[in-house]
Amino acid sequence: MAPTAPASFVTAAEKSTPAVVHITAQESEAMASQRLQQRRDQYRGFEGFDFFGLDDFFGGGRSQFFRQKGSGSGVIISNDGYIVTNNHVVEFADEIIVTLSDKKEYKAVKIGTDPSTDLAVIKIEGENFPTTEFADSDLVRVGEWVLAVGNPFDYLTSTVTAGIVSAKGRDINIIKEDKAIEEFIQTDAAINPGNSGGALVNTDGNLIGINTAIATPTGTYAGYSFAIPSNLAKEIVFDIIENGNIERASLGVSGYDIDEELVEVYNLPTDRGFYVMEVVSGSAAEFGGILPGDVVTRVNATDIQSFEDLKESLKFGKVGDELNVTVNRKGDLKVMKVRLRKSL
Repeated sequence: MAPTAPASFVTAAEKSTPAVVHITAQESEAMASQRLQQRRDQYRGFEGFDFFGLDDFFGGGRSQFFRQKGSGSGVIISNDGYIVTNNHVVEFADEIIVTLSDKKEYKAVKIGTDPSTDLAVIKIEGENFPTTEFADSDLVRVGEWVLAVGNPFDYLTSTVTAGIVSAKGRDINIIKEDKAIEEFIQTDAAINPGNSGGALVNTDGNLIGINTAIATPTGTYAGYSFAIPSNLAKEIVFDIIENGNIERASLGVSGYDIDEELVEVYNLPTDRGFYVMEVVSGSAAEFGGILPGDVVTRVNATDIQSFEDLKESLKFGKVGDELNVTVNRKGDLKVMKVRLRKSL
């Protein structure tokens, strides 16, 4: 049985729509020219490449090139103009125009991005902008009604659609980053190209997610859409506002979850944790003193029972963060100070 619909979605729509903006983004000529030159430089000097007509290969000469452009949606989260959107909406751009629901236009600057979560923050100058309030996405329940607010197909601005939460915690492998974090809220609210970065709100009109992707064989809505939960978005967004671009880091170890066979084969002193088989040269683990044969049992306050625990403990780790990593080394517990480094 479908969930009982509220008497009206009007209040939620009226509350959330003014805070959802339309974003147009493109490269400047200077950035496009620089990108083109980098591509030329990448190919020059490769043995076996036919360099006759190289400029034609990259678009017909130095004066002719394409400028990447796109559009999407965003959500104003502060009355002084901070806006959250998807990284894929603005990552390529240095010329960004924001249009509010009242048709007023503003130039925006990019504050920072996090490709691992497909989130970005931009800012427009001004004050007393309409905003939306973050709700606790952990409290969202499968089956409850939600609204998607955005700008589908670029021209259907300030569009509101309704649906229910179909599932939570979806990992659909759409973010192509080594350190991708996917915990999507799945809904059946209609979302199409142009909705990316827009708001998923509850029936109170409060933000529970940032609309990001659709599952489709056609490129348009086919029944299922996905939003970054507001709790994840909130943590990332305020980190970006404070620190700028987020660069994810890695520990630099590989190995196995401990089981009875591993304990017997390697004569391990513990039956829980993550067994380190290899430490990557130049990694954070190597510089922190972790050795092959160590068993990682704790990272900061998190007990480690498996690789999934280790991965979870590191998912928000950034370059420069310092961790207390507890290892069992031949029966002795050692706490290693590990400063995270860029993934190798």
